[in-house]
Amino acid sequence: MRILQINSERGWRGGERQTLLTALGLRERGHEVALLVRAGGALEERAQAQGLRTHAVKTTAQFGAWLARYARPYDVLHVQTANVLAWALLAKPMHRRPVIFSRRTSFPVKGFSGFSRLKWACTDVRVAISAAAASAMREMGLSVQVIPSAVPAVTPNPSRVQEFIARENLRGYRLAGTAAALSPEKDPVTLIHAAAQVCAKHPDVVFVHWGAEGAAADAARQAIQDLGLGDRYRLLGFESGVEQLYPALAVFVMASRHEALGSSVLDAMVQSVPVVATQAGGLKELLAEGRGLLSAPGDSSDLARHIGEVLSEPELGRALAERSLQEVQNRYGVEAMVQAYESLYRQATAATTK
Repeated sequence: MRILQINSERGWRGGERQTLLTALGLRERGHEVALLVRAGGALEERAQAQGLRTHAVKTTAQFGAWLARYARPYDVLHVQTANVLAWALLAKPMHRRPVIFSRRTSFPVKGFSGFSRLKWACTDVRVAISAAAASAMREMGLSVQVIPSAVPAVTPNPSRVQEFIARENLRGYRLAGTAAALSPEKDPVTLIHAAAQVCAKHPDVVFVHWGAEGAAADAARQAIQDLGLGDRYRLLGFESGVEQLYPALAVFVMASRHEALGSSVLDAMVQSVPVVATQAGGLKELLAEGRGLLSAPGDSSDLARHIGEVLSEPELGRALAERSLQEVQNRYGVEAMVQAYESLYRQATAATTK
């Protein structure tokens, strides 16, 4: 099959990694794969470095124009970001190809939901990465298949971990950490308030926070200052391949208010790092049955309590990590994800040729 993966994001987050993993997996299975991406974005650079064919445009509207003019030679179009789905559908009279859409968020539909339903209803195949991400479509009476995001094996790099610890002067400390953009849906302020409570009880604990700038950055910095955390809570910015540093952590924490699944949590699970998180969206599914400790979104006190339990009870942390690793190995492999998408593509192309 000739398959076009479509992703309009400029940065590098979970959805972009999944797009690249899908494209690489399909290529390994013998398909001809190309990507339509944002010009100058991280996905374009990484896809080209892997030898994948890329087409790049600068604006969202240009995605639609490109698809109308050039998409017809492909057998299937897989839209991986919501803001270009409408353009792919508007261009369909010209390209006449099945459109697959993967929903990667669990945000509730706000405002005029009729437009979202119309877009989703006109899509040939609807996919969600978790039951939480699928709920909005299902509530509208639409069929949707859940194909979870995948997590690849992380290549160990002990020297990089030790270099990080030395660079940040963290030797002798126990580390709690997260990898999340400083955006409202990731709720860094609640995490910072939880960190203050943990640090008050555990003088040897430091929190490290990797992630790009976002709309909650100023509030996060103000909270660190107001709570007197100083170097006990460190905003370290975006770092490529940050998952290689997770073995430095005693506990990984995710304080999101909305989370379709949680790629960074999967990265922690695959490396046997115990996880404390909120019950937001797909995190509740991912960490159910004793695979993590869960708190209500926005509840800093309960989040702090769970972090403290992992820090104080090593056996608890080991048990959480063991169950998490088994879950990742059973359900979140790259090959299983790629096979599931390949099957959907075949069904969609078969349906359009009848």
